[in-house]
Amino acid sequence: MQPRILKYILDIESIINEIENIKDKTENNFNLFQNEIVFQRAIERNLEIIGEAVRKILELEPSISITYAKKIIGLRNIISHAYDSVEPELIWAIIQKDIPFFAKEIKKLKNE
Repeated sequence: MQPRILKYILDIESIINEIENIKDKTENNFNLFQNEIVFQRAIERNLEIIGEAVRKILELEPSISITYAKKIIGLRNIISHAYDSVEPELIWAIIQKDIPFFAKEIKKLKNE
């Protein structure tokens, strides 16, 4: 694996840890999350970084398989360019459902 790709994978792992820390700080409670704009913005920024890292990984090595890569990159674009259409419920659903799956996939990719 190219060192740059590994760097992006490690960045993603770090971001996923940050997301998990925010879930812990909100006691994994949507109402607490929804009432704290700082947490919402932090998660949005983290998802932007993940999207950009995935884009760069695929740019360097298009043969790498990342499930939902297009959706991950698309979410990054929505957060960056259509930020006013991003609802807390969407972000919460992503960190509850999609991030745990993605974390396993990234760990597997790192270990290949």
